[in-house]
Amino acid sequence: MDNLWIAALDPADRLRLEPHLHERPFAQGQMLYDAGEAVEEVWFPMSGVVSLMTLLDDNRMVETAAIGREGLVGVTCGPLNARAASRAIAQVDGVSACCPAAVFADALGRSESMRTALAKFTESLFAQVQQAAACNAQHRLDERLARWLLTIHDRADADRFALTQLDIAGMLGVRRATVSEVGSALEEKGLIRRGRGWVEVLDRKALEKASCGCYAQMRGVMQDLGVPRPNGSTH
Repeated sequence: MDNLWIAALDPADRLRLEPHLHERPFAQGQMLYDAGEAVEEVWFPMSGVVSLMTLLDDNRMVETAAIGREGLVGVTCGPLNARAASRAIAQVDGVSACCPAAVFADALGRSESMRTALAKFTESLFAQVQQAAACNAQHRLDERLARWLLTIHDRADADRFALTQLDIAGMLGVRRATVSEVGSALEEKGLIRRGRGWVEVLDRKALEKASCGCYAQMRGVMQDLGVPRPNGSTH
């Protein structure tokens, strides 16, 4: 399975990266880099999902963006030589193509078309971060949970993916018991099914209706910018 961002590049731009790429698997819960660290590698997921987490003073953290094989991880926090502003954690097991940050920086410096492709992705990611912040502040938890599950479903490779209630609570910044209650409501409506350590999307169309408008707005931004659509575009 390919990374869609790399696949959409011009052939000459792909050749700037491909000789330097190496595959690295990542497992759920694995930290790719932490806030404050220098990011030495750029990750191009070919499967799986990576969450960008904003850290709070009380050691809690909240997800502000999710990235799958439509994008890249490691150059979305600022200039390439800056330290990361967020923590990158694998949310769903996957495999990534990786290259040294210095190599990617050199390729960007040599290619205007690659800089444009990166700008489109980072603009769509910034829109996702802004929308998530507004959503978390204003919308009901059931709508937020539906929106978040759709975002993960878009980027996962199957309708069923490994997630615990504790995982979801951490992503949304709420209590585990609250997630259990709201998840039960979605399950009773036949939208999802849950087991020990997993969630399955049963009725995607109904889940979209149960979500707030933030999900559609995020997808619309990606379409307007011409960013490659994640796996869920076929659902």
